[in-house]
Amino acid sequence: MSKRAGSALLDNYWGFCMSEVVNAHGMALVPSIQEVEMAPSSSARTIRATVVQASTIFYDTPATLDKAERLVEEATALGSQLVVFPEAFVGGYPRGASFGVIIGNRSMKGREDFRKYYSSAIDVPGPEVERLAGIAGRYKVHLVIGVVERAGYTLFCSVLFFDAQGQYLGKHRKLMPTALERVIWGFGDGSTLPVFDTQVGRLGALICWENRMPLLRTAMYGKGIEIYCAPTADSRDTWQASICHIALEGGCFVLSANQFCRRSDYPPPPEYVFGGSEEDPSPETIVCSGGSTIVSPSGTILAGPNHEGEALISADLDFGEIIKAKFDFDVVGHYARPDVLGLMVKEIPYTPVTYVPDSAPSSKKEDWMNK
Repeated sequence: MSKRAGSALLDNYWGFCMSEVVNAHGMALVPSIQEVEMAPSSSARTIRATVVQASTIFYDTPATLDKAERLVEEATALGSQLVVFPEAFVGGYPRGASFGVIIGNRSMKGREDFRKYYSSAIDVPGPEVERLAGIAGRYKVHLVIGVVERAGYTLFCSVLFFDAQGQYLGKHRKLMPTALERVIWGFGDGSTLPVFDTQVGRLGALICWENRMPLLRTAMYGKGIEIYCAPTADSRDTWQASICHIALEGGCFVLSANQFCRRSDYPPPPEYVFGGSEEDPSPETIVCSGGSTIVSPSGTILAGPNHEGEALISADLDFGEIIKAKFDFDVVGHYARPDVLGLMVKEIPYTPVTYVPDSAPSSKKEDWMNK
């Protein structure tokens, strides 16, 4: 694994050291990028965070959860107090799949593909959430993980949050799926835009391209987010530009986790077919090159991007850097102009069916009708 591009320019920051960690069973663990610690600010705490760059075991959620536990164990062996997993890690990001959809028609195979994908999703709450909570509690780590959430017969791309005591804190549902994602995932609403005040800092997440929505980012800044998690499926250079801008704009740490996948990480054809090319990629073809990264509030890359393979990317987060960044630019503080510009965030949940009993006071009925 090579040093990330441009690391030599970071004279005041971190040098790479490569390490192979061995677990209690004597097995070599996922390659890690372990950063050399910056001198922490005397005015603020420092925590160690890890973003996981690894692939789902597609159509096998129990095996994916086993893999997640192994990766959390490896991250905590590095001293991490916070571990962030990629978008749709549990349930899978269906890269290259079309689900047989064209305008005006859907195929029988596409319906069967969706049935299998639906079966890999998880209920929230549910037994898989209890398993993830147990992992967080067992390893005493804050856990942020992308899942495909099943709610009735609709799927959502969601992020779940757990604290180091093994408590499930809540979730964020992707507000705006991108392009064909809208065929398979429902739309989140304002009721799942949390920022949690935890022992490791004020923690929240937006998923992939919803991070490009300026008003949605502003909603997170308004809640005082300090550790901004950005699980994604975008491995392009333009994504790096986006997350560096967000860190600088928000004066917060940005932790972006993406999967590293080869064609062999998905079921073989004809069970799973990659669209967009005349021939299915070869088993060793890289279909998502990762690029997982940790960025400081000054917009400086602390760790990553990694495009080499599955890895753990770690850095120490000095919260004094947030204070320094806010001195220059506080987007919802001294640099805001509420007399000219404002944002209203509607945090109420929206449901398609609401039942109002006849015994309900007339004022409640009127409130419901005026929603």
